[in-house]
Amino acid sequence: MELGSILQFLEHRSILVTGATGFLAKIFTEKILRVQPNVKKLYLLLRASDTHLAMLRFNNEILEKELFKVLKEKNGANLSTLIEEKVKVVAGDITFEKLGVKDLSLWEEMLTEIDVVVNLAATTNFDERYDVSLGTNTLGTKHVLNFSKKLKKLKILVHVSTAYVYGEREGLILETPCVMGETLNGTHGLDIDAEKELVEETLKQFKVDNLDEDSVKSAMKDLGLLRARKFGWPNTYVFTKAMGEMLLGQSKENIPLLIIRPTIVTSTYKEPFPGWVEGVRTIDSLAVEYGKGKITCFLGDLTSVVDVIPADMVVNAIIVAMVAHADQANESVYHVGSSMSNPVKSAWLQSYGQRHFTSHPWIDSNGSPVVVGNVTVFNTMKSFQRYMTLRYLLPLKGLQILNTACCQYFQKRYLEQSRKIKFVLRLIDLYAPYLFFKAFYDDMNTEKLRRAVDESGLETEMFYFDPKIINWDDYFMNTHIPGIVKRVFKN
Repeated sequence: MELGSILQFLEHRSILVTGATGFLAKIFTEKILRVQPNVKKLYLLLRASDTHLAMLRFNNEILEKELFKVLKEKNGANLSTLIEEKVKVVAGDITFEKLGVKDLSLWEEMLTEIDVVVNLAATTNFDERYDVSLGTNTLGTKHVLNFSKKLKKLKILVHVSTAYVYGEREGLILETPCVMGETLNGTHGLDIDAEKELVEETLKQFKVDNLDEDSVKSAMKDLGLLRARKFGWPNTYVFTKAMGEMLLGQSKENIPLLIIRPTIVTSTYKEPFPGWVEGVRTIDSLAVEYGKGKITCFLGDLTSVVDVIPADMVVNAIIVAMVAHADQANESVYHVGSSMSNPVKSAWLQSYGQRHFTSHPWIDSNGSPVVVGNVTVFNTMKSFQRYMTLRYLLPLKGLQILNTACCQYFQKRYLEQSRKIKFVLRLIDLYAPYLFFKAFYDDMNTEKLRRAVDESGLETEMFYFDPKIINWDDYFMNTHIPGIVKRVFKN
């Protein structure tokens, strides 16, 4: 693989970024504007009904973020000129044909000018409504593909997926495409058109039955999980992302297609500055709850490997790979993670959290430091469920029987605790496959790409994405956990 100048490729390039308000999309946008201000245009697709609302979202949810402080310092008073010349905010929605773009003149401009498409639009909620997840992660992906086929000078379509599209497999997971209709458990009958029809008919029936919105939401969540488990996927998110990849592979024809599959994405390693994160990422929810003193027990295998990768490395891999595969009429898949070259053990994460919050305790709303302690780790779902029942439900049940005068009070408490435990057990059910994960993600393609960057001798330091350079102890203790405390805890 030969690789020329990445900056030169980006110069005078017109790039469409979907899902522009997302975590990785913001980092991608900032990186391009900072390292190659001579990009011709960044078309940022934001979900909005009109341009005015799209601009409000761009200013509030993108440009005003702390992430852009380095770009602002670099450009000073010229930043507004740079944004005006290089950024085109597009109101739209990938769940619709033509990406929901209503401005016909803008649509024609996009078809003529855009030569790179980076699809970062997705709903990443494991427990999302099936209609929402299918509409964005599967059918929305098809709409992006159809748009890309219409482009007059397309160089490449980049689709950002997830490494977990192969579910709960053990051993080495290869960088291979998802095949249309192929399931993870051998069950026959996976048909995306049929899934779309099932969702539509189910929603129609709910309307006939006059179900309230909360009931519809709950039922659609259950349907998504039911369909995912039927075909071998652990949750609705990875199931719909896998189907999105299937559609791309089946319908790509001769367009250059690049699929990037990150593992668990964490805060920035180095650029534009260390530790930037937004929202509660997958593993961060545990750190947040532990730091606030709300986690005393946990379920998982402390010997298992947790595959994590900093967000800026993911973005750099996206940029380098799209340059390497431009104008190549094939489908290429890249895993971007760390389990092969620099694995992180689950026990380390527990240790990092305990060490950090012991020496730097969170101060609660009363001004008191939160004291954290050891966490009891259960290694089976059965032992965890038994603990929850003994710890939270049986004491209330006993008190309810002994105190007949307070029966109504204890009955209410019992029902409240039951609902909480049901909620916790559902979360555990969704996340359990990752708490006992026994797979490693092959990254041979990504390693070849890293070597190509090194051999080119061009912009190696600017587009770094080798996890072997990370000292995990230093990163988690001095960058990642302080980053989520600063930027996530209060929210």
